[in-house]
Amino acid sequence: MAQTTNASQSAGPKPRKAAGSLILLLIVMMAFPFIATQFGNSWVRIMDVALLYIMLALGLNVVVGFAGLLDLGYIAFYAIGAYTAALLASPQFGAVLQSFVDTYPALGNFLVSVFGPSILANGIHLSIWLIVPLSALIAAFFGALLGAPTLKLRGDYLAIVTLGFGEIIRIFMNNLNAPVNITNGPQGINMIDPVRIFGTSLAGEPGTGSTVTIFGFGMPSVNAYYFLFLLLCIAIIFISIRLQHSRLGRAWVAIREDEIAAKAMGINTRNMKLLSFAMGASFGGIAGAMFASFQGFVSPESFSLTESIAVLAMVVLGGIGHIPGVVLGGVILAALPELLRHGVEPLQQWLFGRVLVDAEVLRQLLYGLAMVVIMLNRPSGLWPAPRHEDRPDFNKDASGADGAQAADHLAEPASGIVSAKEA
Repeated sequence: MAQTTNASQSAGPKPRKAAGSLILLLIVMMAFPFIATQFGNSWVRIMDVALLYIMLALGLNVVVGFAGLLDLGYIAFYAIGAYTAALLASPQFGAVLQSFVDTYPALGNFLVSVFGPSILANGIHLSIWLIVPLSALIAAFFGALLGAPTLKLRGDYLAIVTLGFGEIIRIFMNNLNAPVNITNGPQGINMIDPVRIFGTSLAGEPGTGSTVTIFGFGMPSVNAYYFLFLLLCIAIIFISIRLQHSRLGRAWVAIREDEIAAKAMGINTRNMKLLSFAMGASFGGIAGAMFASFQGFVSPESFSLTESIAVLAMVVLGGIGHIPGVVLGGVILAALPELLRHGVEPLQQWLFGRVLVDAEVLRQLLYGLAMVVIMLNRPSGLWPAPRHEDRPDFNKDASGADGAQAADHLAEPASGIVSAKEA
């Protein structure tokens, strides 16, 4: 009894400390755009992009961090979400119908009769709040489609297949402008509708100088998008935490650690892998839809292999499988290139009195050097997941109440894993 009381008392302040840290972090995040705006809207825009990357990194973490499946083509789901939003929230769908009419008159006229002449003239302009779940579903479908033929692949072989998938999607987007113009090819799709909340455009109405007025309170457009992306990141983090501690998450971890042992324990590894691909892809689809509405323009150049590697680097450098580490990696690697872009020229002027190396070249060199230094000094990431024996609820001495709790904790994954029959 005494041991139980002492254990509860010693563990009591820790949740309060964690809650206090989260509240402090939230206050800082809420105040950031108002402080950064004093130095120019570009700094808030950098953070807007960083939040989009955090969404992507959290989605990739489901596949790579939880399930242990190396995915080098994750940016394809980002592209799928972005082009879904571009087709359904711009005049482009009308151009698609017109292209069908010009190329295949019978089919084109039938489609016009189905959608109506107004769609032909103006395109589809669905609300972003309908497009976001649709983008998530379409991306999840393609995620499962990618996962189906790769179920028996691991390691380098899986990486090569996913890499090919990512490039296939980008090449499709680049060439789906003939014979029917669907994606407008390398020119991309523009005039994408911005996000609207209660009828108010987050891009600002014409003549307002990109100033958004919500509930009588005016703010720059980049600030409004910042708060929207922050809310979406919080929602995705919450979902990721719930997934990690669910039976599904424990099944993914079992597959990651030893797939053969996981099968022997009754886990339906096929379904679990497909679910990890689909769930991770859905986060990418959401981020892609937000990106399209935020930029107002998408093109295949935004979804290159470099972007896939950048998102994977965020997961690896932050800490594979550890949600706070992934968030930290996303913030640092998304913001660091822009910080270097603004700082390398003044730094050279201050040190040498003139610019010796082109700012873009030096930025890339310093960015690569920073990643090498981080991995040499922190091979597990900047904020890796704590070891099981380092957690507060673990006691190497199996005697007493703490030992019983530790034993229950160790037994929990096995008792909560999804079996083949349940799946």
